[in-house]
Amino acid sequence: MNAGREITIGLLGHTTTSSNLGIGALTIADMRIIKEAASALGHSVHFEIAAWREPNDPYITGDNVTYHQLSRKFLTSPGGMWAMARRCSLMVDICGGDSFTDLYGTKRFLYQIAAQRITLAAGTPLGFAPQTIGPFQRTWVQKAAVGVMRKSAFVFARDQLSTAYAAEISGKNLNLKEATDVAFLLPYDQPTPIKDGKVHVGINVSGLLFSGGYTGKNEFGLKLDYAALIRDLVSYFNGLDECTVHLISHVIRPDNSMAKEDDHAAALQLAREFEGVIAEPPAHDPGMAKSQIAAMDFFFGARMHACIAAFSSGVPVIPMAYSRKFIGLFGTLGYYHVADCRQMDAMQAHKMIVDGYHNRATLKQAVGIALKDVDQRLETYRDCLTTALRNPR
Repeated sequence: MNAGREITIGLLGHTTTSSNLGIGALTIADMRIIKEAASALGHSVHFEIAAWREPNDPYITGDNVTYHQLSRKFLTSPGGMWAMARRCSLMVDICGGDSFTDLYGTKRFLYQIAAQRITLAAGTPLGFAPQTIGPFQRTWVQKAAVGVMRKSAFVFARDQLSTAYAAEISGKNLNLKEATDVAFLLPYDQPTPIKDGKVHVGINVSGLLFSGGYTGKNEFGLKLDYAALIRDLVSYFNGLDECTVHLISHVIRPDNSMAKEDDHAAALQLAREFEGVIAEPPAHDPGMAKSQIAAMDFFFGARMHACIAAFSSGVPVIPMAYSRKFIGLFGTLGYYHVADCRQMDAMQAHKMIVDGYHNRATLKQAVGIALKDVDQRLETYRDCLTTALRNPR
């Protein structure tokens, strides 16, 4: 056993610069878990991250982190992805949490699969951190994904739906395990309780859904008008004398790139429309956003990792689902208080959220019970990492 030395761990599908704080939360939390697993064996860790670069300051800096911009040149250069893989004892790919699919386009998938194949060709063990797996719409994409997963040291799904799907398409020749989303372990500063006699309601408004999606053609298949529902809910809670409404953003595009995705722009719009509503300042990093959310007495939203921030800090929450990842993740934990915007009409979703508010003590108990399962599931992932790092090359 080679203990007590610095080992290099490669990270794919992670980033410390994303405007989507959910992806940043995954990265920070996964690095924490990996360091804990390595530390148990006496190792320190140097991380090499290959990811899309956004023009933001990184959440994590230091001598133990090297950042590479994922590009065609980096993938094809001998001094790029190949050299990085050769330096690593293990490569861990989290695929942005839900990007191991072709739903986001062929180019993104090709970049992912290329980096994974180069890693395997370099003789470096590849592991998939807990994530949504699939779906794969094209036959050749599915075959490529299955081929890589079968050669990987481990594949972790973060929910039962992904586990079942991966098993169905891959057969038995797969080291498939199930955990949950690593972002439950995102560290944050505990906020000072707000003691003003008010019930503080936090709302995460998805800028993407509020603006009608990428195409404006309801590509997420919502059964309701999301923007209209949000306005109705803001109006309802803002109209309760006991409440203060806080709009908390989780995807922030300060440079107007991909402006449709900007939660803060939607929050500012609503704050202009409804007097007394507070649009919280954009968080600089995922931990700051979690601290904002943790200060709330009740929370609902359509960014899954904003809801995970609430859940993991003990805040009663109603996630507003626009894809299967919500139902899979929270359902696997036995938490069924999810407003599925693909199945519910506006009246049903509105009622579920309002009822959740009035029964928030019951929701808080359900969150506490589910968090015990979270700890057990992530311990399974940590143990697997420890095994993989027991005899690093």
